Amino acid sequence: MSDRPSPVRSAVVLGGSLAGLLAARALVEFADRVTVVERDVLPDGPEPRRNLPQARHVHMLWSGGSRAVEELVPGVGELLLDAGANRLAVTTDMVALSPQGWFRRWAESHHTFLCGRDLLDATVRAQILDDDRIKLVEHAEALGLEGTDEAVTGVRLRSADGSRRTLHADLVVDATGRASRAPHWLRELGLPEPARRVVDSGLVYASRMYRAPEAAWQGFPVVNVQADPRGDGPGRAGVLMPIEDGCWLVSLSGTRGGEPPSDGAEFTRFAREELRHPVIADLLAGAEPLTAVSITRTTSNRRHYYERMAAWPDNFTVMGDALAAYNPIYGHGMSVAAQSAVALRDVIRRQGWGTPGLAGRIQKAVAEPVAAAWDLATSQDVFYPGATDKGPTLRDRLLAAYVGRLMRTATGNGRIARRVTDVTSLERGAEALLTPSVVLAAAIGPLKPPLSGPPLRPEEWKAAE
Repeated sequence: MSDRPSPVRSAVVLGGSLAGLLAARALVEFADRVTVVERDVLPDGPEPRRNLPQARHVHMLWSGGSRAVEELVPGVGELLLDAGANRLAVTTDMVALSPQGWFRRWAESHHTFLCGRDLLDATVRAQILDDDRIKLVEHAEALGLEGTDEAVTGVRLRSADGSRRTLHADLVVDATGRASRAPHWLRELGLPEPARRVVDSGLVYASRMYRAPEAAWQGFPVVNVQADPRGDGPGRAGVLMPIEDGCWLVSLSGTRGGEPPSDGAEFTRFAREELRHPVIADLLAGAEPLTAVSITRTTSNRRHYYERMAAWPDNFTVMGDALAAYNPIYGHGMSVAAQSAVALRDVIRRQGWGTPGLAGRIQKAVAEPVAAAWDLATSQDVFYPGATDKGPTLRDRLLAAYVGRLMRTATGNGRIARRVTDVTSLERGAEALLTPSVVLAAAIGPLKPPLSGPPLRPEEWKAAE
């Protein structure tokens, strides 16, 4: 069975993830009909979605990402706050131990939205799907692309009942996540597979939900004990994140040989004895566990360099985790997906719908926000044993040495802390860290002495008792 091509402008987005839905939202400015194809069934509200195990762990929507989401879905920030999400200032509302020492709680430079992934997805999803131009097709699996090595004309689907059809489209966007089969599909069209790089620290995530002490329900900071990739032994980290409904979501992580436990009692022991500081365990002493421990092992950094391919078919684009997936400990996946959707929209605005070579230009544009997050993640993870086949490259070593120097400077220099958060919040590109004044400051080092312990305020310690 085959749908006959229609004269209307049409687009197909594969995957009903946040990345896929934001891409669909970007495309309705140009297409008369956007079809979102989802393998499973999306929940009606803030409930768990199948095949999204990372939803049980901490997520952050950095200000660079939240601005992109707001640009595509105006008013969504207020909706999230109304639903119970927190908007915290960076770094005012953060207590973080870096490999170079404790960060000070400088005046607000940026912000982050904090809530459970189910709530965030449901809030964004409801706004995007409340548009007659966007059609959701569930229980449908993409089998391959229709077309040639020069142009894609649609996608072959298989429904839950086994029936097959071809859905024709002027543009197909692959947002199917880490399970993307785009390299195989391109090979079927006669194109080579793209170059790719994997940096796998072997990190395992363990997360648990807690009821925070009532006095800590409002205005409590994020507490983050980071791993030291240059230290002896595995890297172990933990983060306590205040989310909706007076809850704390706590994620512990460890690389090969230092994996966190799945047992509840051992979870707290790990936080106290294995992390570089016991502050998270101290805070949990006054909290009530609400869930069992959830474990995730799919955390490698993996990037496909589609933008470098010598030939690229018209009418096909890869985005989101299908393009590049990151160790979730850095919290950049959602923000990159949102910025990529904005890049998709902006390229079509400039070039025009259906312009020859449009898809190739889109692929290069969506690679730009990917590159910033990729360098931030891999500059750390590459130093863990076994992360890559050949170990850190010279570029990796030079980048890590400079970033480490910057981070140390940021612990005692507010101006440099602001520049670092410009980049980690995905508000500016890495070039912001390479200006002469920043390089000079990094050479000089911190202007204030290191902190001796976590910069929690007395009332915050008391609220968590």
